[in-house]
Amino acid sequence: MELQSARAILERLVAFPTVSSSPNLDIAEWIRAYLASFGVESSLEFDESGGKAGLCALIGPRVPGGIVLSGHTDVVPVDGQKWKTDPWKVVERDGRLHGRGTCDMKGFIAAALSEVPSMLGAPMAR
Repeated sequence: MELQSARAILERLVAFPTVSSSPNLDIAEWIRAYLASFGVESSLEFDESGGKAGLCALIGPRVPGGIVLSGHTDVVPVDGQKWKTDPWKVVERDGRLHGRGTCDMKGFIAAALSEVPSMLGAPMAR
């Protein structure tokens, strides 16, 4: 994959309908592929059903300490809600981005992923 803006990544992440009752493996694999395109290794930790997984990746040296960036990909279901637009597409309205998960939590994940190239280029001690 090529370098992408946080907004482009967010648009891709929101397109995954990762409601809390559904599997999240598609979005996890997309994130893994994105990270791998920059040479970042990652692993998946599966739940008992095998349908959901957490993703772990390390950027920087393998030493004690450091910073953990943590998030979740599941979103609240949209059933019974009156969306004016498709909840699985990012729409800008009045300078704000709307779509399921844009704020909690896919927006944070997109911002963090967009900074992977900068993180890889930083002189990290831990």
